[in-house]
Amino acid sequence: MTVILPVRLLHVPNWPEGPFPFELGSRRTDARTRSTYFAPASARAIYGAPGRPRRWHLPLDVKQDGLHLLGMELLRAATARNPEHALAVLHLSVERPLLPVLRSLAGRRPGPIDDPLAGPLDPAGLLAGIADVRNPDAPFAIARPYTIAFITPTSQQTPALRSGLEGALPASADRWLWQLASRSAPDDFPLPPETANDQLKDFVRISADWSALVLRQGAAFLGHRTDTGAGDFFEFAALHSRTVYLDALLLGALQRDHIDELTDELSEVFNSSQLARRVSALERNFAVFRSTYWRQHLTAHGAANDLLLAFQNQHRLPARFHEILAEAADYSRLVQTQESQQISGALGVLTILGLPLGTALSILQVLSDNSVADLLIALTLSVAAAAGALTTRYGRLVLSSLRGRDDKA
Repeated sequence: MTVILPVRLLHVPNWPEGPFPFELGSRRTDARTRSTYFAPASARAIYGAPGRPRRWHLPLDVKQDGLHLLGMELLRAATARNPEHALAVLHLSVERPLLPVLRSLAGRRPGPIDDPLAGPLDPAGLLAGIADVRNPDAPFAIARPYTIAFITPTSQQTPALRSGLEGALPASADRWLWQLASRSAPDDFPLPPETANDQLKDFVRISADWSALVLRQGAAFLGHRTDTGAGDFFEFAALHSRTVYLDALLLGALQRDHIDELTDELSEVFNSSQLARRVSALERNFAVFRSTYWRQHLTAHGAANDLLLAFQNQHRLPARFHEILAEAADYSRLVQTQESQQISGALGVLTILGLPLGTALSILQVLSDNSVADLLIALTLSVAAAAGALTTRYGRLVLSSLRGRDDKA
């Protein structure tokens, strides 16, 4: 089981850089190895770049009530408004029934009396002095920790098993996978039969051996043949679920948090008197997010892409991103309209003030009149003509456009 929760990074930890390097035989899943799996832009978003680390890990060996904490990770997820935002990742092995643990983490009632992440497994204690666990009411917080469950069946757990190596998958397997991903028993969240097929259609069939399901508050991987123990393929599958597949979901979490912040920024765009400056800053934030984090294609390997797309669909990220882009474009057009009005107003003022004065001076020049008195009279008449012009409909329109700009810009 992997647990992901938002934290506030107090300072860069004195931990080894890079993601947690799980090992299987001669394979070590450090940042260099994982980066070969992803496209370079995606790898930079979740691993950082030379001299600009984003991720740190710490091996641990903490046991309590059938839970074994193998290690932790911190992923810097700074945003424009929250430069200290980060995601903490706890890697655990579970040696007791998994669904009750997941239900407890989801806050299901009635459930286990004890909190799985208490005592020596309390994230607040594990991260003391390095990061603060966010208050559930704070920005970016999720209601409960995000969990990723991985389970392989024994020969007795037939509801998850295929009938043969490539035989049909029983419907009970998807129901079981739904319970692990939703962290709920049938009594907690009974699926309505009218919509069950729609809610059970987004499974990721990684191979005949195992499937995955990504929901808003959790994800799960479930094997579909008997786990034979050491040396079985499921050791490699578990490694993938803790590494590259986890990284795909972490990128989705980064995208969600940034889109949440951009949406919040858009909702406050008119709270500032400097609309043009606010919209310009928003456009820059959109461009940075789009170039740094917004990816729907991670790798040439299909499963990681499918998991990221499933996470995005659960949180409606593509639709939300397009909506805020359209809204930002509307605000940009509004600013351009106001700037055009300002320019037109300024030209109108120049016309109103300059035309009478230019006309009077031209007349004096044609008449070769160098009298100071006549010049003063011409200036007085020009000012009077300009003042009169400003009282006309055109003049009032020019002044109105200038006042409108001052009120909104």
